[in-house]
Formats: sequence, C-alpha cells, structure tokens
Amino acid sequence: MNKEPNLTRNKLVELLNEDLAREYQAIISYIIYSQTIKGAAYNHIAGELELHAAEELSHALLIAKQIDYLHGTPTKTPKEVKISDKAEEMLKFDLENERVTIQNYRQRIKQADALGEYALGEDLRKIIAQEQDHLLDLADALGIDAPKIEG
Repeated sequence: MNKEPNLTRNKLVELLNEDLAREYQAIISYIIYSQTIKGAAYNHIAGELELHAAEELSHALLIAKQIDYLHGTPTKTPKEVKISDKAEEMLKFDLENERVTIQNYRQRIKQADALGEYALGEDLRKIIAQEQDHLLDLADALGIDAPKIEG
C-alpha cells in the first residue's frame, strides 16, 4: 500500500514537525502583521489577519496532536518569520507561506493515506480548506489572482 518506499511513520513525524514549524511561523507573522500593518487600504485585512492567527493556532494544535499520536514529539521551533514595514510585502510573505503550506499538506495527505493514517488525512483536509480561504483573502487584499499550487 505504501507507494513511497522510504516513507515510514518516523519520516511522517519529521515532515509533520516541519509543517508544525510553519504553522508557528504563520501564527507569529499573523499576530505581528495584524497589529503593524498600516494604511486605510489594509484596515479590513488587518482584522482578517487576527482571525487567521487564531485559525493557525487550531491547525498547530491538530498537527501536534497527530505527531503525539504517531509517538513523536512536537517541535518547539518556528520557521523564520519575515518582517517588513511595507504592508504589501507582509501580505506577499503570508501569501507565499500559505501557498507552500497548502502544497505541503496536499503531499502529506497522500503520505498519510499511503500509511493508512486516514484520520490524519481528514484533519489535513479540514486545515487545507481554511488555508485556501487565507490564500484567497491575501490575494484579494493584494488585488491579484490566487497563485497556482503544485501537487
């Protein structure tokens, strides 16, 4: 059933910890950006970013729970948070982070299913739905189409 010969539960835990570190990054960046983004054009998105921070926290909790279920230890270290004093740059940083997150979760769902970890796959599907909403909110705030996502 496992179509990835090198994929083990331990490797899945390692990959999920990378995802968890990205969720921490998102929480931190959304908190900072929501409070520091300036300009009348960005008032609405600042409130959305606060909501995104709370949703990212719920994602982090789900991922940490799954890591524990797989007998791993959740990481404590976030990926690096990019900071800018330019609102458009902040939103672009977040947009790219969401794109990468969705791409990684699509892969993780395939990996979880390959290992028979269907509950993990279902949790990730729920997370992706919210991440896609975040991606669309950010693209709308930037006045661009949502980027294409591989995988």
